[in-house]
Amino acid sequence: MINFEEELKKYKPSLEIEETEKSVREDSEKDMVDLMVELMNEYRNKR
Repeated sequence: MINFEEELKKYKPSLEIEETEKSVREDSEKDMVDLMVELMNEYRNKR
């Protein structure tokens, strides 16, 4: 059986994850929801 307390003691966070989190937070590109909202607003304004 797995001893979770022992496994948690062995855990060390990966540096790659911290770098990825930082990159994601700094990313200013639009996602699909932003693009759809923008397209809908343009469509509504042209009507």
